[in-house]
Amino acid sequence: MSVSIIILAQNEERDLPRLLESIRWCDDIHLVDSGSNDATVNIAQSAGLRCHDHPFSSFAMQRNWAIENCGVRYPWILFLDADEASTVPFQHAIQEAIEHAPDSAAGFYCCWKLMAEDRWLKRCDSFPKWQFRLLRRGRATFIDFGHGQKEGKIDGVLDYVREPYLHYGLSKGWTMWLDRHNRYATEEAAVRLRTPVSWKAIFARDPSVRNAALKPLVSRIPGWPFLRFLVAYVFSGGFLEGKIGFIYCVNLAYYEFLIQIKQREMRRAQNP
Repeated sequence: MSVSIIILAQNEERDLPRLLESIRWCDDIHLVDSGSNDATVNIAQSAGLRCHDHPFSSFAMQRNWAIENCGVRYPWILFLDADEASTVPFQHAIQEAIEHAPDSAAGFYCCWKLMAEDRWLKRCDSFPKWQFRLLRRGRATFIDFGHGQKEGKIDGVLDYVREPYLHYGLSKGWTMWLDRHNRYATEEAAVRLRTPVSWKAIFARDPSVRNAALKPLVSRIPGWPFLRFLVAYVFSGGFLEGKIGFIYCVNLAYYEFLIQIKQREMRRAQNP
């Protein structure tokens, strides 16, 4: 298949083998490592990956560096993370998207299935959620957005690959998830504070635009963390996904609570 895969990684010896097994169909895979001190690079080299080293500053900057410096073989680039995995239907969907992409296509949004304890948390995680992951080289870049990234400069149009890949976001346990989301909450709080509410974007037809626009609005709603729990667990049917669904919904609410209290601290620092 005429697509190159780039993996960003740091200390991913636990998850990387699963991803590599799932993308054996690709013959041009690159690992961009940001200072691993475990077996991540050795695992990648043993699997025949081309390995690159670059200090991490942000997801967007790391992806942009990778696009410019990895020397990929093909005109299409797919970004996957170490705690993710391809499936056969996803592979076929990527292939079909590339083969039928018009000249105007700059890239595609992709979505994931959040996996926890071998269960797909479809309802809790508000499936589908979209991220810009598949791009035509030279036609798209990334910019930072909250704790992650989004599409930046785009030369052309973006479409959707609707077959999901797998995301094992809880593979390292809840302690790691909580530590990571405590850091994410700081970045997310800052972005939501400085982003004005755009009603036009909130009612946009494009779900990726709409979802991003909702974040600064909901952070202004009193009691939003509790409402976030109700939305995920009750109204979206998360209660149907067992104990792990309840735990996940509680922690989603806690994440929103962290964002709100960090926003409060930031406001007080700005107006002592």
